[in-house]
Amino acid sequence: MITIGVIITCFNRREKTIRCLTLLHNAAKKAINVKLDIFLLDDGCTDETDEAVTKLFPNINIIKGDGNLFWNRGMNKVWKEACKINPDFYLWLNDDTFLFENSLNSLLVSSFKKNDQAIIVGTTESEVDGLLTYGGRKESIELLKPTVDLQECYHFNGNVVLIPKSVFQKVGYLDNTFHHAIGDFDYGLRARKQNIKLFVSSSVSGTCEHHNYFPKWCQAENPLNKRLAALYTSRLNAFKNAILSLKSMNSTIL
Repeated sequence: MITIGVIITCFNRREKTIRCLTLLHNAAKKAINVKLDIFLLDDGCTDETDEAVTKLFPNINIIKGDGNLFWNRGMNKVWKEACKINPDFYLWLNDDTFLFENSLNSLLVSSFKKNDQAIIVGTTESEVDGLLTYGGRKESIELLKPTVDLQECYHFNGNVVLIPKSVFQKVGYLDNTFHHAIGDFDYGLRARKQNIKLFVSSSVSGTCEHHNYFPKWCQAENPLNKRLAALYTSRLNAFKNAILSLKSMNSTIL
C-alpha cells in the first residue's frame, strides 16, 4: 500500500474546498493500491468550512490557523502535522485546484519512472479556455506543456506537487521565512542545490483558474516606483511583526 499525506490550506472558499476534496477522493478511487491521509489547514475561516468538511469527510485531519498564516506558512504548519504519519509521499494541493480522475496515477507513475527520487509537478489548465495556468516552468518562467516523455523543469508552482519521502528527507519543509507566495519557487531551488531534479507529470492533473501569483513588487507590468514601494512596505511589515513577537516573548518571560 502506497501512503500519501495530502496537505492543503484553506480560507473562506468553502464551496471550492469541498469540490477540491470531492475530486481528490474520486482520483484516489481510481488510483491503484493508494491510501490518502488528508491534512487541511483552516486558517481562521469564518464561512463554516471546517463544519462542512467534517460533515462530508469525517476522516480528514483539520488543523487550525490564526488567520495570518496564508499559503506558505500554512503549508509549513500543516506539513509538520502530516509528517507525523511518515507517509511514502506528500502531495501539495491548492483548494482551488480540481483534480482529474487519472491525476494521482499519472503523478505516481511519473515518480516511479524516476525511482521516487525527484519532485513531480502537476500541471493545471483553465476550465474557461483550456489554456495552461500553473505547473512546471523553464528558467525563463515559461510554462511547460506535459508530454509522454517527462520534461525536467527549473521552477514550479505549488498547486499540485508530489514529493517522495526521500526528497523530503533531504530538502525538508517549505521555508517559513516566506509568508504567502514564492515559497514554492524557493523549494525548487533548494531541491536543485541538493541535486534533486524536478519533472513535469506526463499529463495535465486538473483545473485551476489563473490568478495573480506574484506579489506586487515582482510584477514587471507595474511601474518601478510602485514596485519599490511595495517591496519596502512588505519588509517594513515583516520588521514590525518581528518586533511585536519579541515584545510578546519578553513580556511572557518577565
